[in-house]
Amino acid sequence: MNYATIKRRDVANGPGVRVSLFVSGCEHRCPGCFNPEAWDFDYGRPFTRETEDAVLADLAPDFVKGLSLLGGEPFDPRNQPALAPFLRRVRAAYPDKTVWCYTGYLLDRDLCPGGRAWTEHTQNMLRDIDVLVDGPFVQAEKDLSLRFRGSANQRILWCARSLEEGRLIPWTEESRN
Repeated sequence: MNYATIKRRDVANGPGVRVSLFVSGCEHRCPGCFNPEAWDFDYGRPFTRETEDAVLADLAPDFVKGLSLLGGEPFDPRNQPALAPFLRRVRAAYPDKTVWCYTGYLLDRDLCPGGRAWTEHTQNMLRDIDVLVDGPFVQAEKDLSLRFRGSANQRILWCARSLEEGRLIPWTEESRN
């Protein structure tokens, strides 16, 4: 897997100061995407063990609230084999920090058994993600007033809680703890 960029101090992609990893590769190719260069799976640099170690080190300060995964597409089946064990490392090292993930796939349709992005790694990734922003970016529903998403169709969900309870649980500012 390649990554497009790493923002070591980001305040736009989840609450608080975060480390944001933008992976390369996306088949959605949403019109109006803010990051079209990351559609190419060969764009950027290889995501190596050294890169993982650097991201883990960036997460260490107390003021960093967590990790955000964006793209490209983190849940593309080609990216999942690298991200699932990495998320396990993040969760083991920083159990009190949150992991947010942005995906063009839908949790209840594409990321469930039989869904178009389901692989043997999907469940492991979902287990280690606290909040999932799902759904493709839709240019006609773009709304700059929305927090942590680009278009009104996208949902912000408690990921692991939704899976545990078998229903979609929306994340809100009030529910963030």
